[in-house]
Amino acid sequence: MTDQALQPAAQETTTFVDVERRIRAILIGSAGNLVEWYDFYAYTAFALYFAPAFFPSKDPVVEQLNAAVVFAATFLMRPLGGWLFGYIADHFGRRLSLTVSVLCMCFGSLIIAVTPTYASIGFAAPVILALARVIEGLSLGGEYGASATYLSEVADAKHRGFYSSFQYVTLIGGQLTAIIVLLLLQKVFLTPDQLKAWGWRIPFAIGAGLAIFVAVMRRNLQETEAFVEAKKKVRPSGSIVQLFKYPRELLLVVGLTAGGTAAFYTFTTYMQTFVKLSVGLTEDQTTTVIFGSLLFATILQPIYGAISDRIGRKPLLIFFGVAGTLATIPILTLLKETKEPFIAFLLICAAWIFVAGYTSINAVVKAELFPTNVRALGVGVPYALTVSIFGGTAPAIALYFKTIGHETWFYYYLSGVIFLSLIIYATMRDTKHASAMHRHE
Repeated sequence: MTDQALQPAAQETTTFVDVERRIRAILIGSAGNLVEWYDFYAYTAFALYFAPAFFPSKDPVVEQLNAAVVFAATFLMRPLGGWLFGYIADHFGRRLSLTVSVLCMCFGSLIIAVTPTYASIGFAAPVILALARVIEGLSLGGEYGASATYLSEVADAKHRGFYSSFQYVTLIGGQLTAIIVLLLLQKVFLTPDQLKAWGWRIPFAIGAGLAIFVAVMRRNLQETEAFVEAKKKVRPSGSIVQLFKYPRELLLVVGLTAGGTAAFYTFTTYMQTFVKLSVGLTEDQTTTVIFGSLLFATILQPIYGAISDRIGRKPLLIFFGVAGTLATIPILTLLKETKEPFIAFLLICAAWIFVAGYTSINAVVKAELFPTNVRALGVGVPYALTVSIFGGTAPAIALYFKTIGHETWFYYYLSGVIFLSLIIYATMRDTKHASAMHRHE
């Protein structure tokens, strides 16, 4: 594949060569997204095994709460990552930003793989673990904005929702990959004692190796024509000052993200802990249920993305807002009461039917709000800030309510946050019909 930039979406006729070129660009861009999220989610998938090594306690809920707090703390770095890598993407190009971000993830994952346990070095162990997660948070903060921008810009206008939905296909795919590694280690290669003793290090070592491989692939990633054209017409900015010229769009990203990210992290990262500690499923049942529900969620993303190309983005967002507000409390209540793995699987899938209304198109909606010269920054920074407040904290808030004996309070909290976003969905413009994708300001 050559390094030639893609043609402008508005000026192309769709040919087989064009489709092939777009698909190859999306696959390379998405591969890095998958590896980054695999590295990030390996922490959650293996938390049940390594939490005692870093946070020894007689109460397993406290161990998981401590692990969840570190998980939430990494999100504090995501706004900084959104700014840093957004600046690189808007100033020097999407390709460079995507390559550097995956190298940062490699470094963070490698640190976790080799960090001694609490029994060996005491309090330094969780400190080093937190440092590694901070580095990974910095990486992910930049990956989202650059990836959302890249996938949206390489797509043609008629299929932008479909193509950009692959950001969450690979994002969820990263978690699926982490679970596949977990299943292989659980069922084929290691005993439970070996996993708890040292086997949990293996997925982080794998992630570091995959990140290096993807970084090499991304060196040959095609730059988007939108960035090339914008660079000809205006001086690259990528600055916060320039970004503040779009206050309405920034606030829209915050409102768009709050409810969706809280729901997403509830039904991905927290679900593994919830069905184990609250529902009472075994570790094997927990892994199987989460894997099946995430596979279902992955299938939904391109379907919903294609639907948005036909009916618009706004109807899907409103569907998520209404269904999420009304159905979250009943679903979580029934989920806690059931003891059947298959029923738990069906309930989580039911939640994904409306959560996918947000996840499938949120990247393209945000990208369509901003002109090219500040797009990566505009998508990445307010998104990272909002995720830090509402997304990364979701597991910790849920576990905190559980420890004080009021687990159901979290159900109402989540439903309320989704309702706040519903207000934004109902009053915003449909970005499919009012897109800024071809504005270079």
